[in-house]
Amino acid sequence: MKWEEVCDNKQLQNLPFKIELNKWGQIVMSPVKIKHSFYQGRIQRLLESLLQTGEIMPECAINTSDGVKVADVVWCSEERFNQIEDEVSASIAPEICIEVKSMGNTLDEIEFKKQLYLEAQAVEVWLCNEQGQIQFYNEQGQLDQSLLVPDFPREIKR
Repeated sequence: MKWEEVCDNKQLQNLPFKIELNKWGQIVMSPVKIKHSFYQGRIQRLLESLLQTGEIMPECAINTSDGVKVADVVWCSEERFNQIEDEVSASIAPEICIEVKSMGNTLDEIEFKKQLYLEAQAVEVWLCNEQGQIQFYNEQGQLDQSLLVPDFPREIKR
């Protein structure tokens, strides 16, 4: 299956699951809980308060070497956004790709997605665990803080 077919399929719309494709075109669904949505929304609002340029988007479909993955939140520079805005799924990852770990995710899955986003030219990948703690990564490895948004907190609090 292709991403365009997933997007156009009426039966796959409005599901309470995050849908992605693996490299064989198989649909992978991940259910999310309220806390996942809370962290996703809070991260998006924090980014909006800290960044004056670029585009912040939830649920961004990104082409990777393992099929289309959907980052929970992304930040994209104006330049990169102009490149991908009319695409069905991003041919190049936004500069910041953020994943919020769900109960259904294993650490290996999250680590794999981090590598896929970096491979797809993300500059940073942020991982939020189930307690709201954020870890920041780039091609060189783990960072003490984001280099692109240095004021972003290391923990999302209620």
